[in-house]
Amino acid sequence: MRILERSVYVGPSQYAHFPVIRLELDLQVLEAWPTGKLGAGFVDGLVAALPGLAEHGCSYREPGGFIRRMREDQGTWLGHVLEHVAIELQNVAGEDVSFGRTRSIGPDRPGVYSVVYEYAQKEEGIAAGELALKLLASLLPAELRPKGSVPEDWDWESARDDFIRYAQRRALGPSTASLVRAAEERNIPWFRLNNQSLVQFGHGKYQQRIQATITGKTPHIAVELASDKEETNKILASLGLPVPRQELVTDATGALRAAKRLGGPVVLKPYNGNHGRGITINITGEDEIREAFAAAREHSRSVIVENFVGGDDHRLLVVNGELIAATRRTPGHVVGDGKHDIADLVDIVNSDPRRGVGHEKVLTRLELDAQADLMLERVGYNHFSVPAEGEVVYLRSTANLSTGGTATDVTDIIHPDNRDMAVRAVRAIGLDVGGVDFISTNIAESYKSVGGGICEVNAAPGFRMHVAPSEGTPRDAAGPVIDMLFPPGTPSRVPIAAVTGTNGKTTTVRMLAHITKMAGYTPGLTTTDGVYIDGQRTVEGDMTGPVSARMVLSDPQIDIAVLETARGGLLRSGMGVPEVNVGAVLNVQADHLGLKGIDTLEQLAEIKRIVVEVARDCAVLNADDANVLKMSAYTDAKTICYVTMNPSHGLVREHIRAGGRACALEAGINGHMITLYDKGSHIPLMWTHLIPATMEGRALHNVQNAMFAASIAFSLGIKLDAIRQGLRTFDTTFFQAPGRMNVFGEHPFKVLMDYGHNAHAVGVMADLAQRLDVTGRRIVVVAGPGDRRDDDLRAIAAAVAGKFDHYLVRRDDSLRGRDGDEVPRIIAKALQANGVGEDAISIVPDEQQAVDAALRMGQPGDLLIVFADALTRTWKQIIKFQPAGEALKPQPRIEIPVAEAMLDEATLVNLEGVIRDERGLVFEREASD
Repeated sequence: MRILERSVYVGPSQYAHFPVIRLELDLQVLEAWPTGKLGAGFVDGLVAALPGLAEHGCSYREPGGFIRRMREDQGTWLGHVLEHVAIELQNVAGEDVSFGRTRSIGPDRPGVYSVVYEYAQKEEGIAAGELALKLLASLLPAELRPKGSVPEDWDWESARDDFIRYAQRRALGPSTASLVRAAEERNIPWFRLNNQSLVQFGHGKYQQRIQATITGKTPHIAVELASDKEETNKILASLGLPVPRQELVTDATGALRAAKRLGGPVVLKPYNGNHGRGITINITGEDEIREAFAAAREHSRSVIVENFVGGDDHRLLVVNGELIAATRRTPGHVVGDGKHDIADLVDIVNSDPRRGVGHEKVLTRLELDAQADLMLERVGYNHFSVPAEGEVVYLRSTANLSTGGTATDVTDIIHPDNRDMAVRAVRAIGLDVGGVDFISTNIAESYKSVGGGICEVNAAPGFRMHVAPSEGTPRDAAGPVIDMLFPPGTPSRVPIAAVTGTNGKTTTVRMLAHITKMAGYTPGLTTTDGVYIDGQRTVEGDMTGPVSARMVLSDPQIDIAVLETARGGLLRSGMGVPEVNVGAVLNVQADHLGLKGIDTLEQLAEIKRIVVEVARDCAVLNADDANVLKMSAYTDAKTICYVTMNPSHGLVREHIRAGGRACALEAGINGHMITLYDKGSHIPLMWTHLIPATMEGRALHNVQNAMFAASIAFSLGIKLDAIRQGLRTFDTTFFQAPGRMNVFGEHPFKVLMDYGHNAHAVGVMADLAQRLDVTGRRIVVVAGPGDRRDDDLRAIAAAVAGKFDHYLVRRDDSLRGRDGDEVPRIIAKALQANGVGEDAISIVPDEQQAVDAALRMGQPGDLLIVFADALTRTWKQIIKFQPAGEALKPQPRIEIPVAEAMLDEATLVNLEGVIRDERGLVFEREASD
C-alpha cells in the first residue's frame, strides 16, 4: 500500500468547490483484503485509536454508518478507510472538515484508487494522509503489513499528539480563526498571506489586513507603547487610572532593592513580554525574588517589579472604543479530594474532553513541568502529595488559557465604572483593539470603592477566552473588529471575470482588461505571458493558475480582476478563488488530450466547466460549441449570456425572446454588427470592421473574441460607450497582444506571427490567410508541441494543407520527449497525405533557421504566416530582418527621452529595431540609451 501521486487543490476543481487533497493510492496485495476480510480486530483497533470515527455516517448518512460499512460481510477497501481516517485526524486537530470521496481508477489499473478528502491547512492535510497510512499499516496483520511502512519504535498516541502539535503550529490561532469566521459570515473574502497569522480580508484596493488581532488600522506607536509596560503604567497613572507602583530593573540586586522600596508582596514580569510568560506574582522572600528575576530575564533584558494587587485576574476586551467582553481568568489548578496525589489529579482534570493539546480545544491540558514544580515547592508539595479535600493547588502563577487556565465570562455583571476605565485605558494607549488586564476582588463593584489595578494593556489580545469561555456566555469578539474594518454597506470585493477555453483566452482577456481600463478601472490581469497591473507587466511567465489569481487580488491597486484560467492550472491546483462574478468558456477544442488523464473533448469540457460552475452573476457561453452549450445545465449564475456568430441559432433566439442575455453577430448593409440582447432590449454595439483587432472584420476568430470581451464587460456592468471605446482602441500589435496575430508590414511582403499550437488555432489562421488580399504567395512556418499525440500533429497538418504555396515545418526548442526532427517529419508526412506536394514542403527543424528561411523566401506581395514558440525571439527576428541587398532607408528622426526601466519587454523588443507610428515616423534607440 503506497501513495503514487498527490495533488493539492487550493480552490474549485473537478472534485469539489473547496480545497481538497487527492491521493492516487495503490493497495497492491491489499486489494484482496477489504475490511470484512481483515476481521473485527482491525476495525476495533481503528475505532479505539480514533473514537470519532463512530460519528462518520458514510453512505448510510447517519452516525455509525462508516463503522457499520466496515463491519459488513465484505466491508470496504482500505482506500475508502484512508479517506475517513485522514478527515478524522484533522477533526482531532480541531479542524472542521468532512468531505471525502474514493473511487477506483478503473479496470486497467486494478487496486489503484483516487482518494479525495477535504483539508483546512495544506501541510496539515498532507500530514493527515501520511499518518493515516501509517495507522492503517500498523493495524494490519504482520504478514500483510507493507515492509518499512511503520517504524519499529512507532507509537500511535505519541504520533497522534505530534500531529496535533504540528497541525496547530500551522493552523490559524483561535483569535485569527474567529476573525476569519466573522468575515465569512459577512461574505468577506480572505487570504492567508504567510504561515502565521497574517491575513488579508477583502480584495484589491478594498483590502484590510490583520496579524492575530492587530489590524492594519492599529497605530504602530500604540503597539510600541503597549509593549513598554513601564511607559504604559506612567501614561495611565497620569490620567488617574488605577495602576500599581512599579520600577524597572536590570539585575537581581536591583529587583531586591525595588521590592524593598515598594513594600509588601510584589510581582516580577518581563519588560516587554506577553502571554503571561516569565511572570511571578505575590512573592516576598529574597530567594523567590531572585528566582522570579531569573525567570523574567529569560524573556527580556529588563524586568519590572511592581506592587502585588490582590484579587481575581480579569481580561477586559475593548474594540473601537467599546467594551465587548469581560472574562475572569483562573490559573491552572487541581482541587484535592483527600485520596489522589497531584499527578493523579492532573490526569483527572485532563480527562475532561474539553481539554486538548495547545489550542486544539476550548481548554488546554495541565502540565507537570518546571513551572508547576516551582508552584508546588512553594506550598511544600510534590507530584506525590495528596491535598486535602477541597484544597485548591495552583500549578501556574498566571491565568493564561494556553497554560491550562480557565475562563469565566463576566460581561453581564461588570460595573459601569470598570467598563469606562477599560475603555479609557485602551484609548489612552491609542489601540483600536486592546485587552486590559485588571485585578479586582469583585468586578461587579467599582474600582473606586473596592480598589484594584490595571496590570497591563495588551495589543493583539487573545479572543479564545471570550469566544469559548470555560463557563458563562460566549461573546462575539471578532464581529466588532470586522465591522470596524468593513462598516456595513462598504465594499470588500472587486468584480472578477474568469475566462477559459482552448483558443482565444489571451486575446479575450487582454481586450477585456483594455475595456475596463477605458471604463476607468485599475485592472489586474493574468495571462499566459504574465501578470499585469493597470497595464504594466509585474511578473513574467505563464500566470494562468491559482497563484497568479491570488497575486492579482492581493494587489492594493486593483479594483477589477480579469483572470485567464487555463486547463493546466485547473488540473494541477484548481482555481485560485472560490467564486467569480462572470465566468466565460470560449470553446473546447482538441488540445493537450492524452495528458493528465484527459483523453476526450467531453473530459476536457468537464474541466473547463469549473469556471462557470463557480460563476455567481453571469455565465458567458459559446452557443456555437456543443460542448460549451451543455455547460448551461451546470451553473448557478443568475444569468446566462450566449454568444453566437449564427444569427439563426434557434436556442439563442428562444433565449432572447424569453428576456435572456445574448451577443450575436448580425449582417447589415454596412457589414457585420455585434449586437447585444438583454431583458428584451436590442442593443447594436459596433461594426466589426471598426475593431482593429479583426483586420476589418476578416479575422473572424477575433470578431468572436471581441464578442466575448463585450459580453463579459456588459455582464460586469461596464457602460456601452466604454466597451465601444475599448474595442476601437485595442489592436494586435506585439505590444498589446504578443503572439496573437501580430502583423509586420515593413518588408516588401507581409508577415503575420501567431502562437497557434493546436489544430483549431492553426486552422483559424489558415482560413484568415485565405480571406486576406494577397497578390503573391502564401507561405507558412508550422509546428506542433512535442507532448501532443501523433494524431494531434497530423490534425495540425490537415488544418493548413492546401491553403499555402509553401510549408516550412519545424519543431519547438523543447522536444518534450520527442527525437530531434520527429515532430516536423510527422507533420510533413501528414501534409503529403493531405495532398501537398513534396516540393512544397521544407523540413527545417530549428525554429530560428525555419523563420529565417521563410523570410528569405519572401517576395513583394507575399504573405508569411509564422506560428512561433519563442515569441520575443521570433518577433525580433522578423522586425530586424533585412532582405538581401537592401539597406534600411533613412527616416525622419525624433529623439525621445525615455527611461528603459519604465518600458515593458514588448516595447523594448520594438525599440531594438524601429517603431513606426501612424504617420510613418521612425523612432530609433541609441546604443547608449
